[in-house]
Amino acid sequence: MLSPETVQALAAELAEADRTHGVMTRITARHPEATVEDSYAIQGVWRDAQIASGRRLVGRKIGLTSKAMQQATGITEPDYGVMFDDTVYASGAEIPVDHFSNVRIEVELAFVLKEPLEGPDCTLEDALAAIDYAVPALEVLNSHIELEGRTIVDTISDNAAYGAMVLGDVHKRPDEIDLRWVPGVLSRNGEIEETGVAAGVLGHPATGVAWLANKFHQHGARLEAGEIILAGSFTRPMWVSRGDVVRCDYREMGVIECRFV
Repeated sequence: MLSPETVQALAAELAEADRTHGVMTRITARHPEATVEDSYAIQGVWRDAQIASGRRLVGRKIGLTSKAMQQATGITEPDYGVMFDDTVYASGAEIPVDHFSNVRIEVELAFVLKEPLEGPDCTLEDALAAIDYAVPALEVLNSHIELEGRTIVDTISDNAAYGAMVLGDVHKRPDEIDLRWVPGVLSRNGEIEETGVAAGVLGHPATGVAWLANKFHQHGARLEAGEIILAGSFTRPMWVSRGDVVRCDYREMGVIECRFV
């Protein structure tokens, strides 16, 4: 376990990298003894400092929800981070690429809760009952830690690599659509790059919402009504650069478009 002083120092370093849109040396290269618990402690210190500075928390992101990503990182469960109000864009937005580091895009569904959700025995059915609606979303990944050799400890410390999200216009209640079969066809500058279906996220995209509620219970917390839960990608990350036009077609759940400037 890292000392409290080291946790504080690493959280401050990440905050500075976020402010300057820079990239820092891997935490695990300097502290190979760091654990997943340490990484959430670092993220928590960073999160609390952001809230103290006036940013408003609007939800949570869940990552590592596909088998392929879990195998690639050697971890057997998802991870999570926080999302602030100034990171939410609407479809059609122009997104400043200089606000992020190692910029990539993932295809996801997001869920807005209509009531609180808490563990310890939260099920998929409980999560679906607590969800007001689903909305298509693109996640903008933002990695402040060098990618080469990065581990799950580095990623969690860095707010699970969350940068921003772009939300679509179509809202669907869970009983209006089979969420497992929502497709995503992701293109960059008119060329299709990635495709997938939402069932790739833990078998059902809302499964992660139940997992997160149970995880939060271990820390004496719960998910609150009104929170946005970004449920995890069902495509591989796609790199983007300045000038790229990104489009994702979710069929009956509409289309998201954005441009990086």
